[in-house]
Amino acid sequence: MGLRILALFLGIILGLSATGGSDDSGALQAIKIYLDNTPPNWVGFDPCSEQWEGIRCTNSRVTFITLSSIGLSGKLTGDIGSLTELQTLDLSYNKGLKGALPDAIVNLRKLTNLILVGCGFTGSIPSSIGLLQELVFLSLNSNGFTGPIPPSIGNLTNLYWLDLADNQLTGSIPVSNGSTPGLDLLLNTKHFHLGNNRLTGTIPGKLLSSEMKLIHLLLDNNQLTGSLPSTVGLVQTLEAVRFDGNSFSGPLPTNLNNLTKVQELFLSNNKFTGPLPNLTGLNYLSYLDMSNNSFDASDFPTWITTLQSLTSLMLERTQVQGLVPTSLFNLANLQTVILRNNALNGTLNIGSSFSSQLQLVDLYMNKIDAYTENVVRYSNELILAGNPICQQSGADAQSYCKISQSNSSSYSTPSNNCIPMLCSIVNQISSPNCKCSFPYTGTLVFRSPSFSNLENTTYYVSLASSLMVAFNKYQLPVDSVSLGNPHKDSINYLKMTLQIFPSGGDRFNRTGIYSLGFALSNQTYKPPPQFGPFYFMGDQYEEFSAQVPQEPGKSSSSLNTGVIAGAAAGGSVLLLLLVLAGMYALRQKKNADKAAEMSNAFGKWDSTENSGGIPQLKGARWFSFDELRKITNNFSESNNIGSGGYGKVYRGTLPSGQLVAVKRAQQGSMQGGVEFKNEIELLSRVHHKNLVDLVGFCFEQGEQILVYEYIPNGTIKESLSGKSGIRLDWTRRLRVALGSARGLQYLHELANPPIIHRDIKSNNILLDERLNAKVGDFGLCKSLGTDEKNHVTTQVKGTMGYLDPEYYMTQQLTEKSDVYSFGVFCLELITARKPIERGKYIVREIKIAMDRSKELYGLQVILDPVLVSSGTQLRGLEKFIDIAMRCVAESGSDRPTMGEVVKEIETVMQSAGLNPNAESASTSATYGEDSRGNIRHPYMEDTSFDHSGAFPPSRVEPQ
Repeated sequence: MGLRILALFLGIILGLSATGGSDDSGALQAIKIYLDNTPPNWVGFDPCSEQWEGIRCTNSRVTFITLSSIGLSGKLTGDIGSLTELQTLDLSYNKGLKGALPDAIVNLRKLTNLILVGCGFTGSIPSSIGLLQELVFLSLNSNGFTGPIPPSIGNLTNLYWLDLADNQLTGSIPVSNGSTPGLDLLLNTKHFHLGNNRLTGTIPGKLLSSEMKLIHLLLDNNQLTGSLPSTVGLVQTLEAVRFDGNSFSGPLPTNLNNLTKVQELFLSNNKFTGPLPNLTGLNYLSYLDMSNNSFDASDFPTWITTLQSLTSLMLERTQVQGLVPTSLFNLANLQTVILRNNALNGTLNIGSSFSSQLQLVDLYMNKIDAYTENVVRYSNELILAGNPICQQSGADAQSYCKISQSNSSSYSTPSNNCIPMLCSIVNQISSPNCKCSFPYTGTLVFRSPSFSNLENTTYYVSLASSLMVAFNKYQLPVDSVSLGNPHKDSINYLKMTLQIFPSGGDRFNRTGIYSLGFALSNQTYKPPPQFGPFYFMGDQYEEFSAQVPQEPGKSSSSLNTGVIAGAAAGGSVLLLLLVLAGMYALRQKKNADKAAEMSNAFGKWDSTENSGGIPQLKGARWFSFDELRKITNNFSESNNIGSGGYGKVYRGTLPSGQLVAVKRAQQGSMQGGVEFKNEIELLSRVHHKNLVDLVGFCFEQGEQILVYEYIPNGTIKESLSGKSGIRLDWTRRLRVALGSARGLQYLHELANPPIIHRDIKSNNILLDERLNAKVGDFGLCKSLGTDEKNHVTTQVKGTMGYLDPEYYMTQQLTEKSDVYSFGVFCLELITARKPIERGKYIVREIKIAMDRSKELYGLQVILDPVLVSSGTQLRGLEKFIDIAMRCVAESGSDRPTMGEVVKEIETVMQSAGLNPNAESASTSATYGEDSRGNIRHPYMEDTSFDHSGAFPPSRVEPQ
């Protein structure tokens, strides 16, 4: 046994000598230091000879790194630049990978695939990335990259796939100018995926040309302006085009009908003017959306009835008028017709020869006064609410006068003629083949599908079949796949869950996961054409076998050689063994100490400064300062997402993968120990879906740090000002008001003892990933003790403009003080104005301007222009204003309770045809910036007011 140990350690030494301290080995060892959750077999000194998982080598040089969905966290260091033979780098679906993409990556001159989909990278894309001239796939989508698109990408002449979507990129689209390159030079690239960023400026005419081979041009949901260049019509290879969700203006190019291969054309939610384009000849066009523009008023275009491939027609709020031709519904593939908010009139006649696939005809808010029911009756969803026909006596009984449109399906892949197993007992899931196992899961996202009928199961059967064909073709260990919950999000992306079940066992090994992740991240798999461009967001696969594969056995001759050599060098090896054993024992002791420390959440509660005993918390935990320093990359500026009078806020990722916002107090703003303890005790016991959760805290080394859940879509203030990129229509604003009110109702009526927030304002109400409102920033909150049933006398704090005047005058804080602030917030919600702007107070301005005898109380001039000009009927607005004005009554006794406010807003929503208990839609909108271009974040106290009546300079919000 002793000789074997000697041989083993000598083998390690010989391994180091054999590699000659190769750059690749040393680089991976250095990279590993800054990563957590690396594969368990990443031990030893030579990744190539010891076959580290996820690493492939050629001639002892690292050529492939594929490590998707394993929960990697930490940062990628500049050591990656030493792997100069690397051809593929795929770290996708590891959300814990943070920080900037190191500049040294440009040393990887043989790289063909750079795929970092769905990680947490931030900062700018290296400007010299154009030096990677072998790149074929550049997929950096779904991260947090900021700054401009590097012009040098134009030098990547071999590039096939460019995906920079779903980031926070800014600036204009770069084109060449003789001295610098640009994207117009990418003549061989077939995919421009640049949507869901914050790009500005126009689309340069030079960007597009007849020499290009583009098939996907996706620029949706940016901040682009100006006219579409006529050069768009030159790229006749285009199949999917998305320009929607920008601020384009002017008339559309007349040569759009040159795009004879286009299948999906999205032009909605812009400011286009002029006539509707004539798209005659687009025989492959399936999905056409030109909604929400300012086109000239015109009769319904007859050329639409010639588009034989059309499945989906969206012309909401496009000024079309006159009769809807019956021939429209005869198109054989037609599934959806949405013509809401136009001036279509007369009698609607769908005819008797309508498409067998037709599922929805939506003519909400037009001027239709009659409907012809034919012998062959159309029996699927028809919406005529808001038309004269539905204002007639007895019309309420007609199904077509009700609104029940859905944008989702309950589809789930059925079992394959077998009885599903009860797998939950072993914490597994039954596959379509009725086998219990741990599937690899994630979300398939289709950016431009050509169909809209989500109830048609044939699409999903076809998709599942094509997935299995691809997995079998590449000999991946897959037994079956399951699809579920297909739905459209707020930007018209089709999303559905994907479960991939293993064959030959109940779980995948790591190699299987890497292979599956790579097949989906580098577009090896191609979906059926009707699904269009897609990407996959894989979940972390945690069900790896606990067994680490053993190394292949070694020959007896090599072992004997090792034994002999080991005996010769026995003394030195024994010494090395003792040193390494000592280091290992020390490391294990530290890990054990840390584990024990974490099991006792308050083992290090700093009891100095009269901070009292250990806090009694519910659901929150203690973090060590070193732990928070690690998850925020030493509180690096790249992770700084906000600042204010309290201090700074940093983004971090816990080892579990949970995103958190770490709010670190600065010197001079910290509370006493007892006050800090009381605050975290209070925050830890409030849990509600409309309140930001406290995850934990740190109170050591002179630090006071609060750790909150991370809310991705910023503040209501940012949305109202246009900084966040989230468009709040009337429906969403009602939902925001209701969610905020419910959060406050919980604090006032269900928390024990009750809690008064004291700083309700648009900057402290946040939007989560589904646009649900969450009340945050509890730094000023006060609880009512058992002997303080009605009020608590306290120093006046809050924010000017939202501050209850009764509280200010008496210093008596009550729940009605929050009600007043909420009323001001509601007025801000409908006007998008600051409470105090240019010396004018919003409450007083509305009181003066209100005239209840007029439509919308005569407040059109004061209301947010986005609401007024949208054309949407603002149903319930007057009642909502009434609620807000009751909230800002001068006397607290005249104000409603938050429970009463909740009920009244629910009533307003129901009268507007909305379900007050439905969640908002998801969104991919990004964060806003302040006037200096810094990312703004909601977890800060700013513009707060103290009893002196002054605004401390450090807490004044940038204008």
